[in-house]
Amino acid sequence: MAVCARLCGVGQSRRCRRRQRHNQQDQGSDSDMDEEEEERIVGQRQGDVVVVGGGGCGAGGPESGVATAGPSDACEYGSGRVNRGGFRTSTGPPHPQSLKELPPELLVEIFSLLPGTALPNVALVCKKFRQILNTETIWRRRCIEEFGMQQDLRKMEVGGVSSRDLYVKRVNPRVKSGRFMKLLPDYEHMDYRDVYTHLLHPYRHILGLWQPDIGPYGGLLNVVVDGLFIIGWMYLPPHDPRVEDPMRRRPLFRIHMWESNKATVECMYGHKGPHKGDIQTVKKDEFSTKCNQTDHHRMPGGRQEEFRTWLEEEWGRTLEEIFHEHMQELILMKFIYTSQYDNCLTYRRIYLPPTMPSDLLQPGLFKGTYGSHGLEIVMLSFHGTSARATKLTGDPNVPAGQLTLDVDLSRPLVLPDLEHQRNIEELSRLVLGVHEEVQREAEQQAKDSSATVRGTAEGACDGASGAEGTEADQGACSDSCQPGPSSSTHPPEAQPFTLPLGVMARNEVYPRTCRKCFYGTGLIAGHGFTSPERTPGLFVLFDEDRFGFIWLELKSFSLYSRLTDHLAHAHAPNMERFEAMLRNMQSWTS
Repeated sequence: MAVCARLCGVGQSRRCRRRQRHNQQDQGSDSDMDEEEEERIVGQRQGDVVVVGGGGCGAGGPESGVATAGPSDACEYGSGRVNRGGFRTSTGPPHPQSLKELPPELLVEIFSLLPGTALPNVALVCKKFRQILNTETIWRRRCIEEFGMQQDLRKMEVGGVSSRDLYVKRVNPRVKSGRFMKLLPDYEHMDYRDVYTHLLHPYRHILGLWQPDIGPYGGLLNVVVDGLFIIGWMYLPPHDPRVEDPMRRRPLFRIHMWESNKATVECMYGHKGPHKGDIQTVKKDEFSTKCNQTDHHRMPGGRQEEFRTWLEEEWGRTLEEIFHEHMQELILMKFIYTSQYDNCLTYRRIYLPPTMPSDLLQPGLFKGTYGSHGLEIVMLSFHGTSARATKLTGDPNVPAGQLTLDVDLSRPLVLPDLEHQRNIEELSRLVLGVHEEVQREAEQQAKDSSATVRGTAEGACDGASGAEGTEADQGACSDSCQPGPSSSTHPPEAQPFTLPLGVMARNEVYPRTCRKCFYGTGLIAGHGFTSPERTPGLFVLFDEDRFGFIWLELKSFSLYSRLTDHLAHAHAPNMERFEAMLRNMQSWTS
C-alpha cells in the first residue's frame, strides 16, 4: 500500500512546511517522543494515507475535523525539522515520485516478473533501466519460468542425454577404440540474456509435439529445452512385442549456443556425430529441418550395412531372425521409403487431448501391437459417448492420422464366464448382435432425415412437424446413449478375462482381468489404404494404463499400453483446437 501511495504522487513536497511548535501543541504528550519513534509513526500513517481533498499542506488538519492522515501528514515525512537558520533537515528517505526512483534491487524484482518479450521495450525507457536489465537474475528467472531451463548456467548438464551420448567417435562407431570428441560447448563466457535472446525466444514456436511427414509411417517428435540445448527427440516404440517397455528416443537435431550471440542448428542423424543443419518455419504450426552434410548419414559398408544397422535399431534383431516372409517384405519396404527422408523433413504440430471429468480413463498416447507391422503409437481421446484412437505412426495398410478404433461407450457388453469366452463363436454372437442393432438404428435415422428433408420441401407446416419428430428421436437417442457404467466415480470390480481360442496375440502376456467391455469398430484396409472399412470388435478396458481390442474378422488381438513420458508444451488449448487438429491429420494421409 505504501509503494502504491508513493508511485501515485503522495509524498514529499518541497514547498510544504509544517510548524513544529503548532504540531507539538496538537500532539500533546507525543512531543516527548524521540525522533526515531516519531519517524516510525509518521511512516505508518503515510502508508495509510487517503487523499480526500485539495493538495494543500493544511488539508486534513485539525481544523477539518478529519481523524485520518491527509496530504499535510504526507508532506511531513521526509521534510524534517526546521533549524534556527530556516533550513530543513531530513529525518527520513524521500519518497520516489516515479518508477525510476525506486531502489535498483526493487527494480530487479519487478522486472523479473515481466515476460521476456516485454523487457526490450523496458530497456528503451532510460539508461538506468537498460543497465539494470543486464542483471543475470532477471534473465535467469525468465529462462526458468518460461522454458524450464536449469538454474546454474556454469554447471549445466544435459538431462536427457546420457554420458554415452555426450561423446561421439570420429571413426567407425562399431570400432571399440578411437578418438572421441565432446559434443558440449563451453558456457563459461555466456549469460542468460544471450541464451534467452538468441536461443530460447527465437525457437520457442517449435517446442512441443510434432508429427513428421513420412508418408504412411508418420512418427512422433518431441522438441524440448534440455539444458542449454533445444533437442528434437524422435520417439520410437519398444521392440515388438514388448509393448509395456518404455519408449526409445533418438535425437534428430539440436540447437545450442556455440557462440555468445549466435545459435547453431545441427543434424544428429547418422553415426558420425552432429553436423551442420538448418531449420525453417514453413507456416504456423509447421516447420522443416534440412541436413547440409548428408555424407554423415552414409556408412562405409554402403546400403547393406546401413540396412543391418537400421534393422537392429528398429526391430532389435537381424533379418535372419525374422522368419515370416511377409514381415521381411514390410520391413524392407519401410527402410527404402523412410531412408528418402534422412536429409529433409517437414513436421506438423499435434496436441495431447484435453481431459474431462466424465472420461472413461485418462486420455493420452498409447503403444499398441499391430501384427506384422509391429508396435505403433495411437492417441486415445474422448468425444461425448465415444472413445477414439488415432494413429500417430502407421503402416502401408492403415496410415498415420487415420481413426484406427472407434468405441461406443453407450453400448457396454457383459462377458460370459471363462468357458464361453474361449469360444470365438459365442463372443462373435454378442458383438455382432450389437453391430446389427447399430446398423438398423443408422438406417432408421437416415430414413427419418430424408423424410424430414422432404417434409421441409413440401411446406412450412409439414416441416415444423418433421422437426418436432426429429427432436423427439434425438431426445430418445440421447437418453439411451448416456454412458451408464462409465460415469461411475468408483471403478467396478475386475472380472475374469481370457482370449477366445484361435485369436492371435503378439504378446502372450496380457491381463487376465478387465473392468469393462464395449462394442467398437476397427479400421482395416488393403495395401496402399485400398478398400478401407470398419469391422466390429470388442474394446476391453483392463486398467488406467492398458486396454485391448479384439478384431473379430481378423481373429487377432491388439494390446495397448500407456506412454508415460512427460511431454511439456503439448496439451491442446481447448477441445475445438484438438478436434480441428484431428481433422487435419486425417486429411494429410487421405
